[in-house]
Amino acid sequence: MNQRERNELRRHIKLNQCGISKVYGCFVSSSREIISRLDSSLGLLSEFEGEKYLSLLKKVLSGTLGKNLIDIVFSTRQVMEGEEHKLLSALRESKLEDASLRETFFQRVIQSLDLGDTSYLILLAYDAYDVPYRAKDDELQADASDTVYRYLLCAVCPVKEEKPELAYFPGDQAFHSRGISQIVAQPEVGFLFPAFDDRAANLYNALFYTRDDSQRHQELIDGIFHTDAPMSAAEQKETFQDILSDALDKDCSYDVLQSVHEQLRERLAEHKERKDPEPLDMSPQELGTILRSSGVPSQRVESFQRKCGEQFGADTALRPDNLIDSKRFRIETPQLKISVDPDSSYLIEAKIIKGRKYLLIPADDGVQVNGVEIHFPALEE
Repeated sequence: MNQRERNELRRHIKLNQCGISKVYGCFVSSSREIISRLDSSLGLLSEFEGEKYLSLLKKVLSGTLGKNLIDIVFSTRQVMEGEEHKLLSALRESKLEDASLRETFFQRVIQSLDLGDTSYLILLAYDAYDVPYRAKDDELQADASDTVYRYLLCAVCPVKEEKPELAYFPGDQAFHSRGISQIVAQPEVGFLFPAFDDRAANLYNALFYTRDDSQRHQELIDGIFHTDAPMSAAEQKETFQDILSDALDKDCSYDVLQSVHEQLRERLAEHKERKDPEPLDMSPQELGTILRSSGVPSQRVESFQRKCGEQFGADTALRPDNLIDSKRFRIETPQLKISVDPDSSYLIEAKIIKGRKYLLIPADDGVQVNGVEIHFPALEE
């Protein structure tokens, strides 16, 4: 799925617009026991409650593709005979009306997911989206639709206890203690099945959501999809840094890293200006070209490309926004940390003076220490 397809689906999921008529679910205690089950018709709920349920479900389509939103790819064998894929497909075909299938799915989530001592609510919904035709001028024509996209949305939301507080009761015109309430928080994890690729159902893919891309809950991915997910953004970044350090060795200088960071930022900025809905991907060969233009010897570049193939896979496309932090340029020593605006990183110089290593930062007017402007001592004549 690309950004445009994700946004189209999010815009569709609105009360009195989408085809979601019921929301199913169960409330699970911290000891993994089902406390209650949910079978709610949106038409019988208040507008506030209906919108809240849809908002929680729609949240699993938010975040950054490749970070919070991860492509799950099924093998052909899984699609043909895999138990996990068969369950998801059966839930979809039954429109979630089969209670035994729902129970099997809920138990699978409960047995797989680890949220520590947190209680949570599992929400599950089915929708059939009559996909409007997209004309050459990019306008959507609902009356020319020829595709119906039938899908499942699942959201797993932590349930948090609020402490007793004083609250105003209009009937008594007084403040009284409000008892402990349990509040449904934003989803921790969730998924869309099947994926909405090329504005149609792709049964070979699902889209998995995680609120924190550093905690991907691989245990749930294993339990629901039984397949390996791609490296997380944090893992990609750490692996990329290790490969650079190892492959470039003594040629891994400040100037090289500053140049690589700047060129990747430029690629990301150009991609953003083009408003391309597809994420920007780069091959190890393209990254090697950037290294060469930064002054890295060919032998080091070849070593870098080889190690990328070993760690990421021979044909893996890498996303620059997962490899660097385009908004920050950080320098660390054992004693201090410096965060620099990337546009100003070129001002810093790495030099050896009288045998000692220094990072030199130009300091003209306007230098402050703890908010106080300072002056430099005059040079002795």
